[in-house]
Amino acid sequence: MAKSSARRPRRSVASTRRPPAQASGQLRYLESSAVVAALLEGDKAARAAIYSDRCATSALTLAEASRAIIRAAVAGRLALAAEQAAMRALRDVERGWFVVDVTAAVLARVAARFPVEPLRSLDAIHLATAELLGEPPSLVTIVTRNARVAVNARALGYPVED
Repeated sequence: MAKSSARRPRRSVASTRRPPAQASGQLRYLESSAVVAALLEGDKAARAAIYSDRCATSALTLAEASRAIIRAAVAGRLALAAEQAAMRALRDVERGWFVVDVTAAVLARVAARFPVEPLRSLDAIHLATAELLGEPPSLVTIVTRNARVAVNARALGYPVED
């Protein structure tokens, strides 16, 4: 029987489980726009964030970042070697991240109002995932380059790196 070539994140979990506790350090929730900015746009602050300790993200981030890399390559903004390097970098950093699946609990939260509407569904998935990490907002920094996510994260009490 052939094994599936689809790769699952190493630390993929249901959203009801908490990220691993560590002695100190702020937990960073990495939203897709920051990951893409780090990998494709040379954003130094975003790059530092994706390589920092105690990072959590949604499985959605891995899909969105992969698609952004592919779109950039197809549009001619990335050479083949740069595309491969960006994909390799994404795979490398994701190994250290706490990756949360898009679960029924996440989707149930997405179906409710957020402080600043309208909010797109994918943005709401990121915020819902951060909320369901089980940490107080003051202990989770949202790393984003998305203004809608940033304004809602702040309204929910999260520190934001944007």
